[in-house]
Amino acid sequence: MSRLLGYVIAVDPPPRRTGLAASIVAVAICTLIIYPLAQVAPVVSLGVVYLLAVVVISATWGVWLGVFTGVISAAAFNFFHLAPTGQFTLSDGSNWVALSMFLIAAILVSSVSDVTRTRAREAVERRREADLAAEMARILLRGDLEAALHTAAARLAAALDLSSAAIELDAVDSNDRRVAFPLREGTRRLGTLVVPADTSDAGLSRLQERVVPALEALLSAALERETLQGEVVETASLRRADVVKTALLRAVSHDLRSPLTAIAAAGEAIASPRLDAAGRDELAAVIQEEALRLARLVDNLLDLSRLEAGAATPHRDLISIEDTLRGALEEVAARPDEFSVSIDRDLPLVTADPVQLERAFVNVLENARRHSGGHPVSVRARAGHERVIVRIVDRGPGIPPAQLERVFEPFYRAGSAQGGHRGSGLGLAIARGFVQSNGGRLHVESLPGQGATFIFELPLDEVSAAEAPGGSPPARDAVA
Repeated sequence: MSRLLGYVIAVDPPPRRTGLAASIVAVAICTLIIYPLAQVAPVVSLGVVYLLAVVVISATWGVWLGVFTGVISAAAFNFFHLAPTGQFTLSDGSNWVALSMFLIAAILVSSVSDVTRTRAREAVERRREADLAAEMARILLRGDLEAALHTAAARLAAALDLSSAAIELDAVDSNDRRVAFPLREGTRRLGTLVVPADTSDAGLSRLQERVVPALEALLSAALERETLQGEVVETASLRRADVVKTALLRAVSHDLRSPLTAIAAAGEAIASPRLDAAGRDELAAVIQEEALRLARLVDNLLDLSRLEAGAATPHRDLISIEDTLRGALEEVAARPDEFSVSIDRDLPLVTADPVQLERAFVNVLENARRHSGGHPVSVRARAGHERVIVRIVDRGPGIPPAQLERVFEPFYRAGSAQGGHRGSGLGLAIARGFVQSNGGRLHVESLPGQGATFIFELPLDEVSAAEAPGGSPPARDAVA
């Protein structure tokens, strides 16, 4: 019986015409079943067989068809099995009692079956609504809320057999084509549930009483979650800004103060009348060196601020990597033997900002020279698949694996720096920022004790990629 009720509730009942036919067929079958049973039991007690038909029909089509089945069952029982058979009369008073009790029992069974059917259907509906609420909670409380609203509305429409549904965060009014249910939390307006105007009264009542309250709670939680997420992002941004500010103040307090102190001290000493010409020349050189160091630091700070603000827009043009590299080497190299250069012949042009790219090369070359331990820094450039690859290799102590990405963080100084370098820790961060703003990639490979290799990957445009040679021709070796 439970399986039957589960099937009945899972699908819509068949048409009433089918119910009438099924009622007649069920009564006929029960009438035939009683004939062999009458050989082993009193006929008067066999009226209970018809109750099977009553239960099945009332559970499937409701109480009215169940009562109809009970009436025609009583008529068939009287006509075919209660004496005198073949007519609708009874010869024995006890048969009247049996027939009356059967008819009453059939009506009661129909009513009970219909109530059970109704309650079972309500239980299934509530289970479906609970499943719907759980699924909508998963949808609304995960991911972007705007996109989740469309998915949740489509799922709600499918679960409730609606032609369409929409969940809006704005206020929406009802009209001839739609019915709007305001979603509130107290006096606060959360949004609006919109369904078609042709939705049945029972469906609208179900929405108002059971779906809307659950949806209000879920939407309130989703909005609260989105607010908290925004606060978390804002807090993280403020924390990051505080870190940058702290590092910037540290750089200003130390890296700017050091050259200024040196310049002030040298300027004061150079004015001494007891200083000879050689001493003045030495102090003048100190002033020039510290002034250049100060200028580089200010340039780095300005470059970093533009990158952080997204204002470092590149002015791209077709440029030669060889010319850009040699311009950077001329700016960096103090001695001709500090760099060994190997560049492919007929290296394709790339589309990039020459000033930003040269600045990136200069910063990485200076970093490599500082950590090379006095050995020449290798600079190699070649054409790869749809890109130009530049490798800058030093023979220094290398970079520990844990620091491979950290070396590109602003104000970070690797613990392996040699020679008492007093840099600000901005050069590599700026180099990566400029390379990325030009569509390229800068990363580092290193093993401790085996030096570091900084790799520039610069994309070729379609014309340069088509003209790029299939193989790598012999390279031109030179010393900058």
